[in-house]
This record gives sequence, structure tokens and C-alpha cells, in this order.
Amino acid sequence: MLSLRNVTLRRGPRALFEGATVALFRGEKVGLVGPNGAGKSSLFALLRGELSPDAGDVDYAGGLVMASVAQDVAPDPRPAVEFALDGDLELRAIERDLAAAEAAHDGVRIAQLHVRYDAVGGYSARARAAQLLAGLGFGAAEIEKPVAEFSGGWQRRLALAQALMCRSDVLLLDEPTNHLDLDAVIWLEDWLRAYPGLLIVIAHDREFLDRVVQRVVAIDHGRVDVYAGNYSEFEQSRALKLAQQQSAYERQSREIARITDFVTRFKAKASKARQAQSRLKLLEKMDRIAPAHADSPFEFEFHAPAKLPRPLLVLDRASAGYGERIVVGNVGLSIAPGDRIGLLGRNGAGKSTLTRTLAGLQPLLAGRRTAAEELSIGYFAQHQLEQLDGRESPLWHLKRHGGPELANGTEEERRTFLGGFGFRGERVFEKVEPFSGGEKARLVLALIVSRRPNLLLLDEPTNHLDLEMRHALGMALQDFGGAIVLVSHDRYLLRLVADQLWLVADGTARPFDGDLDDYAEWLKRVEREAAARAGTGAGPGAACDADDTADALADAERRSSTAQKERKRLEAERRQKLSPLRAQVTKLEAEVEKLSAEAAEVEARLADPALYAPAARAELDALLARQADLRRRLASAEEGWLDAQERLERAQATG
Repeated sequence: MLSLRNVTLRRGPRALFEGATVALFRGEKVGLVGPNGAGKSSLFALLRGELSPDAGDVDYAGGLVMASVAQDVAPDPRPAVEFALDGDLELRAIERDLAAAEAAHDGVRIAQLHVRYDAVGGYSARARAAQLLAGLGFGAAEIEKPVAEFSGGWQRRLALAQALMCRSDVLLLDEPTNHLDLDAVIWLEDWLRAYPGLLIVIAHDREFLDRVVQRVVAIDHGRVDVYAGNYSEFEQSRALKLAQQQSAYERQSREIARITDFVTRFKAKASKARQAQSRLKLLEKMDRIAPAHADSPFEFEFHAPAKLPRPLLVLDRASAGYGERIVVGNVGLSIAPGDRIGLLGRNGAGKSTLTRTLAGLQPLLAGRRTAAEELSIGYFAQHQLEQLDGRESPLWHLKRHGGPELANGTEEERRTFLGGFGFRGERVFEKVEPFSGGEKARLVLALIVSRRPNLLLLDEPTNHLDLEMRHALGMALQDFGGAIVLVSHDRYLLRLVADQLWLVADGTARPFDGDLDDYAEWLKRVEREAAARAGTGAGPGAACDADDTADALADAERRSSTAQKERKRLEAERRQKLSPLRAQVTKLEAEVEKLSAEAAEVEARLADPALYAPAARAELDALLARQADLRRRLASAEEGWLDAQERLERAQATG
């Protein structure tokens, strides 16, 4: 359906990748991954025909219809549903032809076009567009709202709806989950799994990729490699490949060192000159193995907060909203050091309002907010990216708005700190204005971390962040000594960080006794009940009333309790099953380390020139025999370790 044959693509003098050969077919779901700047978006531009390859060929099956998300949405006075309908290009073309035929009073042509209109689903198209918009979080009234009145994030959702509306053969999606809430992400996953064409998606959401894709195309260090399976399986395959590459690299490095040492010592001796020259030619012909690279460019940690009062913050029967309208009310919540709270809830339920209330930015309409005297809040929200001074540098921001230790520290200390967030070299002096959304988000996070807060309030912190930075943030949050309240559509981060889940629904917030899978089931049940009521006269887009939602939640909680017990039993069985494999891996790894140390010791002794004197011949022979035996045993041990590691990873992947 679509293939790249030996393709090279350059950006200026630098090759993004070389010799790429990939064949993709209808019905496949493909994840395109790689670090920022590797060439993912450039590859999309190549597939769309906006760029030409510097070498090689890009081939398509004839008549392919390709859809992708528009980067910019122009101001448009038409309703959102009409904008979404524009994605069906054939439908719009038929509508234009119909208007022309009706203006010409051409009855035969009108009849023919109505047949085509019916064949492409024209009579149900508006309903399909409304369904897409509802799945992406638009209310029944909002689909008739002019496009120009939506904010930038909601316009991105409209652009996504327009791309999904296209009856395409190939669908290219670049970060489709940005600006979506968790319920919209779950809906999008179901839609994409049912998509009949070829899907190629760039995403930095691990769980989204795991649930949608079946192949991974990875761009890294100028190479394009294809892996079978979802993202987790790709990571396991890549880890094994890197381990094998590193092992081969280290073995070759030892061999090169041994040959080089021989040449250096004997090339001047007449009796050994020919052997030295032979080994020198061997070195020249050797295909050099590159060392494995898998290091993240980001590494940071939250330093221990100066004070950890208990409790940090208390809401007592608190209600917040706008004007006289209560968005979230009667909330009772006490936050102490060590708490890890994830907020769940449908779009518009009040998650951000509750977070702003905790931060003290949303005035209370009722109740009390009691903060500890030593409370220090680190608050992240998307609007903070816009508050950065575009005329100034990361270094200026850290000195002006960072924590006192770094603000009053040396420039070297500030540069080292910023390096952990990916700002290195001259980048720390550059103006912020042209930075990408991901770079600005990293800078805001750096400022928050520098202040050493004891309560983190994070509202969608991973928007714009790539996989490596998301992982670094997750690792840092795990070791954070204070409390965390997190709103995120990134389930990987939620699973990694949150040990309590609260549901914001029905105008209040309360603990949710279940996990994220239970929440997804609860969402689907609420949607089914809303659809059933709509079919009995409640009207399209009618929301569940409080009693029905409470019943659905209570039922989900009962089922989740049973499910949790079953999961714990299965996890115990799984640990027992994996225990012998882990033990074998540990044993073989220890053997490899032991043999490697012995081999290094022998090689160090063989480097002694005195060993090559006639009087030391017996000792030299013994060491050479010992070296050969160690190499054989080490190769066997490494092969066994890699095999055991692969069997363990397969067992872990299959559960």
C-alpha cells in the first residue's frame, strides 16, 4: 500500500535518516517514535508529498486518499459540525455539484448526484460528524457554536474531528492526544482500533500506543527500524537489541585492543613483522560496531522540601465556581505529605476548577480552605507557558523566578540544573519566544522544581512532552517527598504516580474505589445510559442525572473490589511463575560479571612486556590458554544470559 525503498532524507547538511526501507499495508496500526528532531514530522511531510527524498523512492498504491490533521485552523464563522463535515472531501464535492445542477435545473444530473450522495452516506453524515465531536468532548450545544469562538486547544480537537471525518485510506496523526481529556483519549482509542485503513501515529503517550498500534517504526541515530508489536513490546525488543549490540561492541573493543597491542609491540621486530602487518590489515577491514545509545537527555530530581507540615492543606465542605454557579462543591479533602492523588472526571466536570481551588487561585463560594503556614505549592497548568517572557532566556527565568538557592547561586549551578531539563550549551542564553511547546513546558517544570515545593498541583503536565521527558518526570515524582495532586490524560503517568484516585462528577469530588480500567468501564456505562435516555426522548447530548451517575459509580466500585482481589491473586501467581526465570537471569548475570573480571585480569597480565621473554614462556602459554578458555566460557555465559533475559521478557509481556 505504501513503501519506502532505500530512502535518505536530509535537513540542510544533516541526514535525518539514511537507507530507510519500510513496507506498510492497509489495516495496519503503526506507531512512529523517536527523539525530538529525529525526523518524525519530516517523514510525515515526505508521505504527504510536501518533501522529496534526497535518495531512494516513496511508492503508493494508486488512488490513495490520505488524511492528516491541519496544523492551523483559520477563523471560521460556520458551526463546528460544518467544519468537521469538511473532512469528507467527496461528500462536499457532491454537494457542490448538486448545487450547480439545481441551479441549472438539470433533473437527470440531480438524480444521479442524489444516488451518489446516498452511496457515500450523505444523509447520515451530519449525525456521524456530531458523534465524532461528542466523542472528542463537545457538548450538544457546542457543535453549533462558530469555530472562531473556540480556544486554540478546542480548535485542535476540531481539526482532529475533520481528519477523522475523511473516508481515508491512510490516516496520519501527529500527537492526537494533546489537548484531550482522558475520556476523549479512551474514545479515540476505540475509534482508531476500528479504523479500516493504514494508521500511522506519532504519540508520546505510552498506554495510548500500547492500546492502538501493532507495529513500531523507530527513527534514531539516522536509522529507521521496524519492530513488531505495541510500544511496550518495542521497548523490550530494543532493550534486548541494545544489550546484544553493546555486548558485541565490548567484545570487539577487547579484540581491537588485543590486536592493536600486538601490532604496537611487534611491528618493529623482524620475526613478527609479517604477523603484525597481517593483524593491521585485519583491523582496517573490520566492520566497527557502534556502542549502544539509549540514554535519556533528561535527568532531574525534586530536592527534599524544607518543611513538611501535616496536614499541608485541608478543604472543608468547599465549593468553587464562577459567579453564582457552583462547578464543584461540598468537597472534603485533607492532603498530607506522601499523598499521591489522581483526579478523574469527564470534560467540564471540574477537575481544573478543583485544582485551582487547591492552589488558592479560585475563590471559594462556600466552605473553608486551610493551608499550613509552611505550605509551598508548585502549580503547573498550560496557561503558565504563555506567561513566560519570550524576550528572555531560560537562564534569566531561573535567576528571576526560580528558587532562592539557584536564583542566588552561580551561573554554573544554574546551567547544570537546566541541563537536566535538556537546556545545554548556548540554548540557556536563547530567547524563549521561538521555543516549542515541549521546551516551554520543560522550562516551567524546571522553575517549579527549583522552588522545592512540598505540594505539587499538576494539571496536564505532559502535554507537549516527549516520551523521554515524561519518563524522567514520572521517575522524579516517584521520589518526591511531598504530596501530589495530578490531572492527566496520560494513564502511564497516572499509574506510575497516583496511589489514590478521586472522581470529580455530579458537582462534587470523592474517592474512586477502582483503577483506571474500572474508570474506563464506568465511562462507557454512563455513555450507554445517556444514549438509551436519548433514544427514549431525553434528547441528544442529554447528561446523566446525579442519581444514575451515582448508581453507575457504586456498581463500578462493587465490581472493582472483586476485580482488585482477582488481580492481586493473579499478580501473586505471576510473581511465583516469574521467580525461577528471574533467579536464572541473576545467576547468569553474576557469572558473566565474574568471567569478565577474570578475563580483564588475564588481559592486564598479558600486557606486561616481561611475559614475552624466553624465560617466561611457560607462564605466557598458561595465560594464553587461560584467556582462550575464559573467552569461550564468557561467550557461552553471555549467550545463556541473553536467552534467559529474552525468555523472562516474553513471560512478562504475556502475563
